Amino acid sequence: MPAIDPEILKVFGFWSSILVLKLLAMVPLTARQRFRKNVFANQEDIAFSNISKGKVVYNDSDVERVRRAHLNDLENILPWFIVTYLWLGTGPSPWLAKTFIRTFVLSRVIHTVSYVFFQQQPTRAISFFVAYGIMGYEAVKTLLYYS
Repeated sequence: MPAIDPEILKVFGFWSSILVLKLLAMVPLTARQRFRKNVFANQEDIAFSNISKGKVVYNDSDVERVRRAHLNDLENILPWFIVTYLWLGTGPSPWLAKTFIRTFVLSRVIHTVSYVFFQQQPTRAISFFVAYGIMGYEAVKTLLYYS
């Protein structure tokens, strides 16, 4: 197994950190929607927040939109970390590796922005499938390399 090129690993580390920060940002985005709408997931959250108008709601469309975007991130970004790291161990071309890493991260950021803020298609679908295609390519190449 070839060693991972340190230059590519640096790119992976930088852009992966951006994705982690994006994932972390989804938590306050969800909380913002909950406080804006005065809807909470649990009765104790209402008592803790001291909002007398708050209510327990499980299906607010604005809160659920952010939660679905967050879930979509978890379903796609976490596997990407694993498969990309393994793929980098196969010795891909530095240009291709850097391009895929940057494109994946930018696609996921665009996906979230179009999902949560602009609520528009086809931008959301295109950004999803670009990132999904990159992950699929890396997974297949990794599988073939290690088989």
